Amino acid sequence: MTNWKDCAAVERTPGKVSGAWVFSGTRIPLFALYENLASGATVEDFVEWFPGVEERQVRAVLEHEANTLRTALAR
Repeated sequence: MTNWKDCAAVERTPGKVSGAWVFSGTRIPLFALYENLASGATVEDFVEWFPGVEERQVRAVLEHEANTLRTALAR
């Protein structure tokens, strides 16, 4: 499980989007990114379809997730 507390591109507030992790400054949950990527969308598509999310945020989320996986696999 990814620890999102160390990723500045996301935030979590109780009562906001049911406490889900969202892109900072938005109400767009992280799972929306993964669902869209799994369906074939590109990062550019996602940013276009979800105003308020910046490409740098998406790239930070993906890099954070990749670092988490690298660390887990190195154990």
